[in-house]
Amino acid sequence: MAFLSFPEGFQWGVATASYQIEGAVQEDDRGVTIWDTFVRQPGKVQNGDTGDVACDHYHRFREDVELMASLGIQTYRFSLAWARIYPFGRGAVNEKGLAFYDRLFDALLEKNIQPAVTLYHWDLPQALQDLGGWTNREVVEAFAAYAKTAFDRFGDRVTRWITLNEPIVFTEMGHRTGVMAPGMRDIGAYSRAIHHALLAHGRAVQVFREGGYRGEIGITNANTFYEPADDAPETAAAVERARDFDTRLFHGPVFGKGYPASVVKHFAERGVPLPIQPGDMEVIATPTDFLGVNLYSRALIQPANNSVGFTYAPPRLPLLPMGYEAAPHALGAFVRWVSNEYGRPRIYITENGVCDNTEPDANGVIDDVTRQELLRGFLAGLHGAIADGCDVRAYYQWSLMDNFEWAFGYSKRFGIVYTDYRTLARIPKKSAEMYADIIRRNGLEA
Repeated sequence: MAFLSFPEGFQWGVATASYQIEGAVQEDDRGVTIWDTFVRQPGKVQNGDTGDVACDHYHRFREDVELMASLGIQTYRFSLAWARIYPFGRGAVNEKGLAFYDRLFDALLEKNIQPAVTLYHWDLPQALQDLGGWTNREVVEAFAAYAKTAFDRFGDRVTRWITLNEPIVFTEMGHRTGVMAPGMRDIGAYSRAIHHALLAHGRAVQVFREGGYRGEIGITNANTFYEPADDAPETAAAVERARDFDTRLFHGPVFGKGYPASVVKHFAERGVPLPIQPGDMEVIATPTDFLGVNLYSRALIQPANNSVGFTYAPPRLPLLPMGYEAAPHALGAFVRWVSNEYGRPRIYITENGVCDNTEPDANGVIDDVTRQELLRGFLAGLHGAIADGCDVRAYYQWSLMDNFEWAFGYSKRFGIVYTDYRTLARIPKKSAEMYADIIRRNGLEA
């Protein structure tokens, strides 16, 4: 096996999100979020699970920082809970919420772990949802004000900011299919949410630039590497349509290319045009410093006589518990594609990981073989993309520890650290040992 050495200065991290790990949903004047509301609707979340306690990170963050330090983690991506800072989304700021994140930042920096902060990871304050949430243009300026508060308070310690996590997910699954909060099924709401989310991103970047804050800012999205199910020309065209309705819909405006014409036409023909006002596209295209890439798998595409012109072909690779194909080649392949598509931007892999539900054996050892094998494959592919000239500078493993997996509740385990939900004990898995070795050596055998 060859040793794959990553570039000098490459950063290795882990990622989490506020609602998925913090718990303490009613402490220190935190406001109610759309996920607090959604989890209490019967049938919305597997087993009726909630994030009320989650991993209790709010009380155990020092233990979790020590755990990261023991693994050699260099950078930690996590999200602020908007409703801890602004319980009603805007208006009066909550000093107790700010103070919690002060303590977390200081603990991380004491261990030389660089914070990478996501401003929004799906937990919109319910008070803003009551006004329409992402379907209401007012949320844009509320987000910009919240972002400024975060920049002002934490900008002396944070040098890497992410505006939004996966707008494709919280807009589509929250507003069109309804399987995530706020649980809407309305194509018009979906159209408005897309544009307002991207506009909010642009306004936050503007605020960052205007304030002269140090560091860098970007956005991260959920991505899938699309592959044709066969060699037919019409299948190749279907793949491009899939990219229009997924990757290009959210990346194109950020990189100044606008919305794909096929998507604009799709919404207009249904009487729900994207609510673009003069100057909006320029705001959305305010220059960023990096692109965050979240990727877990690939999808096979075939043509279809439907409203979008494509559909998913049956999978051909083994399936993981989330229903994804085990496709480690997808990470390097997507990075090459997106790098070429948008002029070789600086890229951080802000999420990549594996759902592996391996439980402890009789000796308490968690040998999550599938995760280890796929991690090796993902990183080998990423190394190849870097060798081909893609400017990738950091990799964040999703996730530090098993946590609340949204509509799946606690039934899916993505952590390199096992969470015992009865005791809340953290138990590093074999994949954590493997990852620590990769970090120590800045590379791996593959």
